[in-house]
Amino acid sequence: MMNREIDTTGIKIGMWIFLYSEIILFGGLFVLYAVYLHRYPQFFSEGGKELDRIIGTLNTVILLVSSFTVASSVTAVQRGEKKKCAALLLFSILCGFGFLVNKYFEWGAKIDHGIYPNSERLVNGEPGENIFFGLYYLITGLHGLHVIVGIVLLCLSLVLLLTGRVTAQRFTMLDNSGLYWHLVDLIWIFVFPLFYLVL
Repeated sequence: MMNREIDTTGIKIGMWIFLYSEIILFGGLFVLYAVYLHRYPQFFSEGGKELDRIIGTLNTVILLVSSFTVASSVTAVQRGEKKKCAALLLFSILCGFGFLVNKYFEWGAKIDHGIYPNSERLVNGEPGENIFFGLYYLITGLHGLHVIVGIVLLCLSLVLLLTGRVTAQRFTMLDNSGLYWHLVDLIWIFVFPLFYLVL
């Protein structure tokens, strides 16, 4: 019993260290954004106006709601409410897919308008515009990959829950998956105003 507690603690600490490394990664990208925003404020503002704020806002709401349901699923499993936990996890997974679908349509609209890395418009246009959209695709694309990883972790947690390997006594996998999902949500809270609300 003692060894199991030590292992659980070690897994939790390992997850927190991993999350800190992810924060450092995105923190560096946000610093890079700030440097170029200071250099090209006009082009960043114009670029932000070309993004779909409705989709951006909808995706923000989706992630906030899913973060709440993931946290609620951890509480449910701790109380032994297996069916409620499964339903909350499934809803959170569907929210993740909803986010990706919205991002697909948003990226598709930009690509249809000739706004994508190495496109003729960006290569031959102003450097500030090229940098803004380069950072936009880099940061939102990297965040999208994290959403996919988060969905996989939540799906794995759901399977383990349904097979009895995640229980009220053993829920470290679900707890760590929830922490990762909260990180995805937290990162988007910074991404949304930087790109969609830039003045």
